[in-house]
Amino acid sequence: MNASPESDDALAKLTVRPIGFLRAGKQVKFQTRHQPDETSTEENVLELLPGRGFDLGLRDLSGFSRIWLVSWFDRNESWRALVLPPRGPARRRGVFATRSPHRPNPLGLTPVQLKAIRGRRLFLGPCDLMDGTPILDIKPYIPSYDAFPDEQTGWIEAVDRTLQEPPRFTVTFAALAEEQADWLRERWQVDFRPRLIELLSQDPSVHRGRRIRARGAAMRVAGCGAWRAVFAVAGQAVEVRHLEAAYPRRFLEDPQRLAIADREAQRAFLERWPEQTISGG
Repeated sequence: MNASPESDDALAKLTVRPIGFLRAGKQVKFQTRHQPDETSTEENVLELLPGRGFDLGLRDLSGFSRIWLVSWFDRNESWRALVLPPRGPARRRGVFATRSPHRPNPLGLTPVQLKAIRGRRLFLGPCDLMDGTPILDIKPYIPSYDAFPDEQTGWIEAVDRTLQEPPRFTVTFAALAEEQADWLRERWQVDFRPRLIELLSQDPSVHRGRRIRARGAAMRVAGCGAWRAVFAVAGQAVEVRHLEAAYPRRFLEDPQRLAIADREAQRAFLERWPEQTISGG
């Protein structure tokens, strides 16, 4: 008797293999916007795997200015039926009503500008995927089929209206935070200030999805990938007091922990600003 489509035997035959991997400058999730910034000059490269005929599969694609990337969120090991989107108020929503990467099958779908094709390398515009993301498929973007701008977007409509309003908070950096941020940018080419200011100027409230948590009664901490920003809020004013390395020294010196982003920058940061001098907030 044939297995039903819903049986475990039939499902076990569903397999996917990457056709290539994205090469991008974004090593941590904090660096990736929730949607690509189409005004950015950011460039990414999709490298297709050799020996599988993908170079022939790219024939005729160069006439398209935009493509869909079907990706696999390989950093996610679990999924949730209710998720906390980073945009909007701290309210959990059904995963199928969101773009959350924490899905039963962690598939991503991203429309991205196609700049050029050279051999098995596709040069792309702004993208919301991290470096090394496996790409499962490519499809041409066809505006007459793929764009429906007048359709309803549920709860996102209200959130978008709020985000289109002028920022409600002003964000400044205290002298120590400014010194640390300048040092990171000039010495290590690490600069998360624009993204941090963008987030805090809209809403600095405690929010798990935005990685903002309370530290004591007066301070808050924003996770910025491999870094943290400690800040205070007074009325509509946000002041970033200082920055911190996100990992303790023992992790940074552990040879088994190879995947820590900005490892050497964090070690140098802790030498210059020892933890005990800033741990009090």
